[in-house]
Amino acid sequence: MRPRPVPPLLRAYHYGLIALEPALGGLLAWRRRKGKEDPVRLPERVGRPGKPRPAGPLVWAHGASIGEVLALLPLVQRLTRRGFTVLVTSGTRTSADLIAGRLPRGALHQFAPLDAPRYVARFLDHWRPDLALVAESELWPNTILALDARQVPLILVNGRMSARSARGWERTPALARAVLARIAVCLVQTPEEAERFRDLGAPRVAVSGNLKFDAPPPPADPGALAQLAAMVRGRPVWLAASTHPGEEAAVIAAHRHLAPRHPGLLTLVVPRHPRRGAEIMAAAASASLRASRRSEGGLPDGRTDLYVADTVGELGLFFRLAPLVFMGGSLAEHGGQNPIEPARLDSAILHGPHVANFAQAYAVLAEAGGGLPVTDGATLAEAAGRLLADPARRDATAQAAHRAVAACGGALDRTMAALEPFICQMKIAGRLD
Repeated sequence: MRPRPVPPLLRAYHYGLIALEPALGGLLAWRRRKGKEDPVRLPERVGRPGKPRPAGPLVWAHGASIGEVLALLPLVQRLTRRGFTVLVTSGTRTSADLIAGRLPRGALHQFAPLDAPRYVARFLDHWRPDLALVAESELWPNTILALDARQVPLILVNGRMSARSARGWERTPALARAVLARIAVCLVQTPEEAERFRDLGAPRVAVSGNLKFDAPPPPADPGALAQLAAMVRGRPVWLAASTHPGEEAAVIAAHRHLAPRHPGLLTLVVPRHPRRGAEIMAAAASASLRASRRSEGGLPDGRTDLYVADTVGELGLFFRLAPLVFMGGSLAEHGGQNPIEPARLDSAILHGPHVANFAQAYAVLAEAGGGLPVTDGATLAEAAGRLLADPARRDATAQAAHRAVAACGGALDRTMAALEPFICQMKIAGRLD
């Protein structure tokens, strides 16, 4: 096969990352000091394997962080049942910690290498994937070039392209075409995103839907759930989930407004980044609230106003405790966090205006009446107060949310159908029984 042309900007990126490799080493060292990298597994970030490659066909599935990796899990399970080893990679410590106990037999986790040519080559030399899947918007040019050179099919799954990202790619059209032309199929979430990919030059695009609608609800430890459910029984409870800086102040203000009207009110806060637990505890103390911190062994006794759950992998536990959830990242200009999980676990959902990261999911909830928008701390307190005071309305909102997300499934089956020709090709090549 004739090599594809490499435009000057892509060539400059490729050689620029070669020249910057010493600086990437410094970046990793800085991230390690900040606690953002696992010091034991740091070699994986430069492509040095932490495990041997299993024999047989191997699929590489990559997601940037927690949300992307969790969306890939049902796909990973399907592929392992088909006889593949699945190498799951991600780029954050929290995702690695979370995924460790959830991978099925036949799957393993490594940290993804940075997009430097030598790191990527070292990674691919060891793992030798037969098929590569990347989730959402993880389009790393040197990785894509290396896979193309080795004739490893690359498929974008659960693909996402915001209008803002599309405008960025439009400024470098030759680069966009060169990158997207090397992707075997772009499986994207919505028709609007499909149009953006096609406009940028992607030759093969299909709408498969959002894998997050097919992902199972996050698990909860039965013992911890029973313990906490007994401790909060009889109290009005609501949850602020995956909060970002600035949002906890609005939640604390809402609690102070609501507490006189709802005796015994307990507000649960799960920050998006657990390391912010001390900061949130300090904010609670400044507001004269009695707070307890889960990472230090604290529990919500009868005098606790605010319970800060600054741990990894326990959102499923707190979604099950709270019939009313405010989804963070939506008052802050972050783009919102995933509302599908609490909807599947029968919570009524409140959210701010900044939900571009999950626009489809929030639109589905809005149409069904399962997600209620707020604009600031005052409207958050008002909306939460209405639903706390009216359990029937809250339950109806939660049921509407559950029905809405259940009706949006099917992306997993469509994605597997799109992968089938590549699986058949591996059978023809004798790499899969």
